[in-house]
Amino acid sequence: MKAIVVASAGGSDKLELRELPDPQISNPNHIRISVKAAGINPVDWKCREAGGFGPGTEPFIPGCDGAGIVESIGENVKRFSVGDEVYWMEGGVGTGEPGNSAELAVVHEDYVAKKPTSLSMEAASTVPLAYLTAYEALVKHGRVSSGQTVLIHAGVGGVGYLAVQIAKHLGAEVFVTISSPEKAELAKSFGADHCINYKQVDFAEEVLKLTNGVGVDAVFDTIGGPVFAASFPCTAVYGSVTTLDEIPCTQEQIELAKLRNLGLNFELVLTPMLLGMPEARQWQSTILEQAAKLIDAGTIKIRNEHVFDLADLGKAHDLIEQGHTSGKISIKI
Repeated sequence: MKAIVVASAGGSDKLELRELPDPQISNPNHIRISVKAAGINPVDWKCREAGGFGPGTEPFIPGCDGAGIVESIGENVKRFSVGDEVYWMEGGVGTGEPGNSAELAVVHEDYVAKKPTSLSMEAASTVPLAYLTAYEALVKHGRVSSGQTVLIHAGVGGVGYLAVQIAKHLGAEVFVTISSPEKAELAKSFGADHCINYKQVDFAEEVLKLTNGVGVDAVFDTIGGPVFAASFPCTAVYGSVTTLDEIPCTQEQIELAKLRNLGLNFELVLTPMLLGMPEARQWQSTILEQAAKLIDAGTIKIRNEHVFDLADLGKAHDLIEQGHTSGKISIKI
């Protein structure tokens, strides 16, 4: 099969197109999938740059997200048949399991879901990691429910635009930060109630104005860095702040979070895969099954902004590394 591998740690020039042996089914609960598309996420270029989630794991096939057609199944497989169209999140971070920037993938059936019938393979491949990240941040950490208020940073980013729609589906009032009038209109099309241009105003002050000084019940920080702690003043007492990145906080900021009794959370959607937690991974595939129904019903809209060929994976990595895209990026295989 043709596959892209991270030959060694470094830039996108370390991605090489190679001919590799076809993977075989060695577990009776595994399925082999003809990969038709792979979604691109920031973790892809970060693992490429580092040589894997841990050091010294290259070469490896990158790409956590995939969509394709079931080609063959193990003898104990119950949930899928040959010809089923599926999507999934598996491997790709240099910890042992191959990723999906390849023509074939072998995955445990419990970690796979039937893809939304209304989506192309390219669009479907962009969903798993981003949707699961947004869902876990809002539901597991934020415990968002109907009538609550939520602030989502980078509301039209690859994770943010899905978080907006999930929060609205849960019945929340949604605040987002954006950087332009065009992105504000896009965020509104996904259901955002309040769009705050952080280049023009202090977002925390604006949130407090819009909530009569109370703040929001939950904050989802998809950016990291100083944005995390800057969100503390506009988070309601007993509220939560969840981030995808590091949290550089001063002692003064930590004291403010303690005073306001805030729940501070990390969200790493890859935890079940990295720690070998099969039940949690099966739960994630159940969430993807629910997502497929919401997408096919039109409740959740998918924005696949850019599609590249497999051989141009490096260009896709460069684009997402720049950090200015709205929606998602995929490669067709």
